[in-house]
Amino acid sequence: MVFTNAKWIWTSTTFVENEYAEFVETIMWNGSKTGIRISVCGDYTLFINGAYAQSNQYADFEYHKVYDEFDITPLLKNGENDIKILVWYFGKSGMRYLTPKPGLIYEIFDESGILRTSNEDVLSRKSPFYLSGSQKKISQQLSYSFTYDSTKDDTAFTPSCVIQEKKDFYPRPIAKQMLGTMVKGTVISQENNRILLDFGREIVGLCSLSFVSAKKQNINVAYGECLENGRVKRIIGDRDFSFDYISKEGENRYVNYMFRIAARYVEVEAVDNIALDYIGIIPQFYSVSEKKFTLENELDQRIYELCLNSLKLCMMEHYVDCPWREQCMYAYDSRNQMLAGYYAFQNGNADYVKANLLLMAMDDRKDKLLSICFPSGEDLTIPSFSLYYVLAVKEYIEHTGDLGLADAVFAKMESMLGAFYDNMTDGLVHTFSGANHWNFYDWTEFAQSEPWLDTPRKPDFLVNAIFMLSLNAFDSICTRLGRENKFKNATIGLKEKLLDKFYDKQSGTFFIADAKSEVANELGNSLAILLDIVDGDAAELLCEKLAAGELDECTLSMKPFKYDALLKMDKEKYLPVVLDEIRKQYKIMLDAGATTTWETIDGKDAFDNAGSLCHGWSAIPIYYYHKLGFVK
Repeated sequence: MVFTNAKWIWTSTTFVENEYAEFVETIMWNGSKTGIRISVCGDYTLFINGAYAQSNQYADFEYHKVYDEFDITPLLKNGENDIKILVWYFGKSGMRYLTPKPGLIYEIFDESGILRTSNEDVLSRKSPFYLSGSQKKISQQLSYSFTYDSTKDDTAFTPSCVIQEKKDFYPRPIAKQMLGTMVKGTVISQENNRILLDFGREIVGLCSLSFVSAKKQNINVAYGECLENGRVKRIIGDRDFSFDYISKEGENRYVNYMFRIAARYVEVEAVDNIALDYIGIIPQFYSVSEKKFTLENELDQRIYELCLNSLKLCMMEHYVDCPWREQCMYAYDSRNQMLAGYYAFQNGNADYVKANLLLMAMDDRKDKLLSICFPSGEDLTIPSFSLYYVLAVKEYIEHTGDLGLADAVFAKMESMLGAFYDNMTDGLVHTFSGANHWNFYDWTEFAQSEPWLDTPRKPDFLVNAIFMLSLNAFDSICTRLGRENKFKNATIGLKEKLLDKFYDKQSGTFFIADAKSEVANELGNSLAILLDIVDGDAAELLCEKLAAGELDECTLSMKPFKYDALLKMDKEKYLPVVLDEIRKQYKIMLDAGATTTWETIDGKDAFDNAGSLCHGWSAIPIYYYHKLGFVK
């Protein structure tokens, strides 16, 4: 048992969202090996004798709290030692966390037993240095930025309050992220109290400041993946990719260990000139061992390296779609990252994959679907992504041989599939009504819709095809586990219904909903081939259209379905087509100076100038280079 005598504490029983609190403790040390267990609702940084010790809470749910445990012996000295814990309570639940109440719980121990526990005697205060309460947001997904005021005076500490009841606790399922050697930016422009720095490549980590200021002043630090008119793209719509540091007179040094940025460029704007020592980024990464790889074609080698770098930068406490704009885990994005990772990393990075799939399964919605992200406080879901989860579990079994995960999440998969089965009318799955159901499939004209928009319930080709794909995966899982498949007969007659309702005989293509108003798309027609909804000459015609680029092109994330369809039909014939498309599209990124894979082929211009230039779901070429035998 852990935390037997520890309590969840906070500075007060009242609190505001986006609040920073500090907790202090003094312990005596006599040379024994000493450790700490800690969990927070939000994020934390631990300092021992003024030195950074550790940070970052695992992404968890309130009903499944995870704790960190680590050795603090190297930072202790004989006699009295000062312990300080800074906690950031996010407050408003968003798309990457769920924190209805703040809280800190910990226990310090050595070989003899528990030395200290969190309780009402621990001294605490609302941080005088960090601005608490509502302020600017970076993005809807990342939520609040921060302001740090180095000129504030210390305020008094007072006894803490018990803030909430204890829960069940679980150890962190994966290793902590590691910190690398700080990379200092190169000044490429300096004028009008504005300094622009280039780091030469995309880096994910902690921003470190060191400069001298002649006075107290506000320093705005903006960061981004690219420049626009010689400036970092700080303001994009309602997003603001920056934080503020209020400097004191003289030397200023600062690092925020709870605020990760992803950037190639950083721009510092002051009121008056500052004497810059450096602006750096301390890389923060999840440690993985890469498999050795050599590809004969130089371009293929460069594409592989581009994808590999993206995969590594998109692993934090869990998979993230992009480290710059969102840092969120989506079920479909993660599935692509898993597929590439099985081949890119030693042991397929299996422990990390398993932890992510288990975390997703802990999500709990009334409609039985998966939330848009994990853990998420947003009542929003992309129904199709729940179906891809089942596919990801099947692929996990295929690449690891581990049946334990599938057994653990079996009830969750069964429940999700049941939600789609219950949403069938006249033998066809319908889209989900309600503004919290985002019936999205791909970032193409006819395969997307707007979030938070209540669309009418109706059947379409894609939700039914993806349902079939998921049911096939589930049937495979049931066979491997020796368990009953409740949905064994759910697809009877479904192919015929899809042919009858969504197949246009004149063009020989499938449409999502309406042949008269749509352009036939690559995603749907690729699924039709993979699911054998058509075969023979009809399937070959679709492959020819896919190969010739005659259909509405799917985005990079959905290319696996296109490539798998072509290779299934005729590997020898269509292998050159697959390779040529990968090389052409990823060469565009490389020629533009990219060091990571883009979200879409439109790069930074996508999504109203907010396109991500480091996106894990686009690293899928690694999977094909291995599967097709191009990696030596």
